[in-house]
Amino acid sequence: MKANWQLFTGLSIFYVIMSVVYYYVGGEAVGITGMILAACLAGMVGFYIWFTQKRIGFDIPSDNVDAEIADDAGELGFYSPHSWWPLPVALSATAMGLGLIIGWWLTLIALGALIISIIGMVTEYEKPLTSSNH
Repeated sequence: MKANWQLFTGLSIFYVIMSVVYYYVGGEAVGITGMILAACLAGMVGFYIWFTQKRIGFDIPSDNVDAEIADDAGELGFYSPHSWWPLPVALSATAMGLGLIIGWWLTLIALGALIISIIGMVTEYEKPLTSSNH
């Protein structure tokens, strides 16, 4: 993780320098704002990775120059092999975007559908509590 946070911190510094150069060259306000926001985003990611590395207290295998690929092997997480929930999330997000064009009523309906579908996607593999679990 050491290389990761250094990369993002360096990228943040690069964006700040480029926005200053862009300002003096005569750049527009939108470009300067975009580069400052990109610097803030890279800085936040770099800070998060640095903070996480300090919290876990040890270097990961990718920080070791002499490490083998197998040293970093292992379970990365659970990924759903088949799920229909991304479809309602995408449809309700599309309807919400269209609602901004068509009318506020459609935006509100689509926002409700989006919240329900996101909750469904997140809790898809949650086990319900039964009376035997008490």
